[in-house]
Amino acid sequence: MFQDKYNLGKQYRNKVGRGSHADWRVPADRPSVVNMIGLSNYDRVPELVPVRHARMSASPFVFYRATASLMARDLSHTQSSGIVTQVCGDCHLMNFGGFATPERHLILDINDFDETIPGNWEWDLKRLAVSFVLAAREKKLNNGSGDDLVHAVVTSYQNAINEFSEMNFLDLWYLKFDIEELVQKSKSVELKARLAKTLSKVNKQSHDTVFYKMTSDNMGKFSITEQTPLIFHPFNVEESMDMINIFLGQYKDTLQPDRRILFEQYRVIDVALKVVGVGSVGTRCFVVLLLNDNKEPLFLQVKEARQSVLEPYIAPSQFKHQGERVVYGQRLMQSASDIFLGWTTGPLGRYYYIRQLRDKKISPVIETMDKNLLGIYAGYCGRILAKAHSKTAQGPLICGYIGKSDALADAFILFSRKYADQTEKDYSDFMKGIRTGEIHADENSNIKTVSLIPHN
Repeated sequence: MFQDKYNLGKQYRNKVGRGSHADWRVPADRPSVVNMIGLSNYDRVPELVPVRHARMSASPFVFYRATASLMARDLSHTQSSGIVTQVCGDCHLMNFGGFATPERHLILDINDFDETIPGNWEWDLKRLAVSFVLAAREKKLNNGSGDDLVHAVVTSYQNAINEFSEMNFLDLWYLKFDIEELVQKSKSVELKARLAKTLSKVNKQSHDTVFYKMTSDNMGKFSITEQTPLIFHPFNVEESMDMINIFLGQYKDTLQPDRRILFEQYRVIDVALKVVGVGSVGTRCFVVLLLNDNKEPLFLQVKEARQSVLEPYIAPSQFKHQGERVVYGQRLMQSASDIFLGWTTGPLGRYYYIRQLRDKKISPVIETMDKNLLGIYAGYCGRILAKAHSKTAQGPLICGYIGKSDALADAFILFSRKYADQTEKDYSDFMKGIRTGEIHADENSNIKTVSLIPHN
């Protein structure tokens, strides 16, 4: 079976050669960057859009994190092999990280699935590759360093997808990238020391530690501490409790029966809107504080789920509910998913998905990585992505298409250089829009209330 699919994958090269992936030309009908950013702000909380712009203005690397919709449009004008698998949809290097499995093992995996949908596997790999080039430029490494990082990503993906495609399929689904095992197997003394320090810190994390950092006690009544404009209360929680319980009741029905029983042990204490990330700023993201009868806390993150940025350019999603789309893709691509992962619908018909907040999360700190550590991290990301793409049984087809030479890696190096240049130009145009007043950027907007109703 593997060989049949592998041979079929090779035949896809006759339609789209591997070298064609080096191509990047600005589409003739490409809107201005100001217009594209404006479109990406559709139906975001208007009072938070200036905060989003301010965060995007930090650097081309950060700007790239927030512009998955721009790249999705651009990728739709590039060559694709025609092999479709479940994709992340926003596969840049900051969307990988560590977290705890239900068994409390710390693993390394993809951790953001807002844009997940069945799509062209190359789009994930290209977005990941370009993110490493921009990271190298952010750190002022030379052009050769960026090329080396792309080569590390692509060859790691190539080698891993060959390995995973010949594995027992059940073993593949069981496979996890355990961080403690990575520490033991690593040949890098620096990486071992860094990960050991990180593990020591993250193992001390708990809902109790988050509770004391994020809440205030007013004569025995706990509430989430406001940090305007990043954390604030957009509505009166006590007056809205019926609506909140209906909202969470719908969510509870999407959990497994045993996890419903667990969730039922907690009751809502407070809800606040929390500004998160860069690309997500302006979407409706909430933190919910719950306590059980023993005053033990549980924090849930409620995130608005919008249409995947890829969907306008590929087959429509099978899911009408965007939160269900995210949950399905996350469960399919991840090695292990949060036990509280589920979805629900808001009172105004908006879609949401829910998961735990800060459950022993580890994020990459690119600022402190040298080229060597970036290269190791690039290899891990390529391997993790290959495993995620293989879980839909498309691995042998992709293997056959990529082959065993450096043809695809060489093409991706050229594409990544060109698209990183394009991102820097787009960033320059974006900053010009801020200077001319076409784009409003203000990280410190004094927000008291926000509009949570649709805007026409």
